[in-house]
Amino acid sequence: MTSTPLWYPTDKCFVSGEWVAPKGAETLPATDPSTGREIARIARGRAADIDAAVAAAESARDGNWGRMPAFERGRILARMGQIVLDHVEDLAQIEAQDVGKPLTQARNDALALARYLEFYAGAADKVMGETIPYLQGYTVYTLREPHGVTGHIVPWNYPMQIIGRSVGAALAMGNACVLKPAEEACLTALAFADIAREAGLPAGALNVVPGLGEEAGAALSSHPGIQHISFTGSVATGALIQTAAAQNIVPVTLELGGKSPQLVFDDADLDTALPFLVNAGIQNAGQTCSASSRILVQRGVYERVCQMMAARYRELVVAPALDDRDVGPLISARQKEIVEGFLKAADPARILARAHLVDNLPEGGHYVAPALYGGVDPDDPLAQAEIFGPVQALIPFEDEEDAVRIANGTQYGLVASVWTHDGARQLRLAKRLRAGQVFINNYGAGGGVELPFGGVGKSGHGREKGFEALYGFSVLKTVAARHG
Repeated sequence: MTSTPLWYPTDKCFVSGEWVAPKGAETLPATDPSTGREIARIARGRAADIDAAVAAAESARDGNWGRMPAFERGRILARMGQIVLDHVEDLAQIEAQDVGKPLTQARNDALALARYLEFYAGAADKVMGETIPYLQGYTVYTLREPHGVTGHIVPWNYPMQIIGRSVGAALAMGNACVLKPAEEACLTALAFADIAREAGLPAGALNVVPGLGEEAGAALSSHPGIQHISFTGSVATGALIQTAAAQNIVPVTLELGGKSPQLVFDDADLDTALPFLVNAGIQNAGQTCSASSRILVQRGVYERVCQMMAARYRELVVAPALDDRDVGPLISARQKEIVEGFLKAADPARILARAHLVDNLPEGGHYVAPALYGGVDPDDPLAQAEIFGPVQALIPFEDEEDAVRIANGTQYGLVASVWTHDGARQLRLAKRLRAGQVFINNYGAGGGVELPFGGVGKSGHGREKGFEALYGFSVLKTVAARHG
């Protein structure tokens, strides 16, 4: 842990390289999901604050930042990554208290943020165009140029990771960014601004305006000065943002909901699969777009998988985030109410196991014991709705055709996983499953900073992570020179 802890004013906006009070002089509470207690005040930014942030970004785009060589942008991002590494423990503590996730998971998020910055630092000067064979007497080539000013609306479940994969990629391409973090958890977004300032990012290249979605978020998504919007969150909000952006003919990258399946065949290595099957559903208390909330199991091993997963569920411990156990609280009382609503409506005869709540939990915390259900019908709400909580449904299937039908039978298509040693089946299912990512005999590939990520259907469109994110944060220009 660094001997020089981070310091930044949580009740301010970060605009043009300076901490400034919101123009309405209003604040909102930041609460600890583990206790329900207020831990800070954050700025309540509104349309006027978004206007100021966009103006600052436009100035940076037209000034030093816009003229900076790509390798220099990379050097700044590399310095930002190193500062993150210097402050991993500080950031993990902040994230654990602000989001409610166990400390180890929060620490991994801080490390992932550093990794994104390192990756995009190295990639900044490696996005190239191409020459195109054309008519005699012509030289034709393409350029990739930044959009200009990009808007970033990030959710509360993984602030650091999503800032890294969104803002990191946009900055690498030379865009100037306006970031609106979720009002439920934005403390590490503000820390990120302070890190950028310390690393020497030019004023205006990154601006952060906290506030309510219906105020600051709506103002950002409809702002005529924004040339591209990146949003991660719910389907309903994504539709609103896309509608607002359409009025300005602005492209949008949407990473929305999911109901991601893991398909377990009779020949699967169940001992290897077990931790992936469980952890992908209960990580961050199930509040993950790519959470594996559906486990599809072939009949021959169905009972054994039920027994193995139920045994693991009974070992899980739910506790305050800083206790660093398996599962922490949900983000808010409202989210707890939503998850408990699904549990109350579910058939109690289908419950296989619940996790264990530690004694003497803080009364104001938003705790729900993870629940495992078996024999769930593919059309049941447990198998169709994105619960966004620690709830998994086991669904039996007969054969490959049955598995594909069930797996593709939701409105979502974000991630899928296949557990089998049959190589031909692996290839067939990788093509047939309706998902933006398909994993074979694993799930999530360790975070996969380099791996393009995004969905189909109501899971969204566009791709983040890897070089695909850089392409998304750029515009392709074709130059045709006639020289005879």
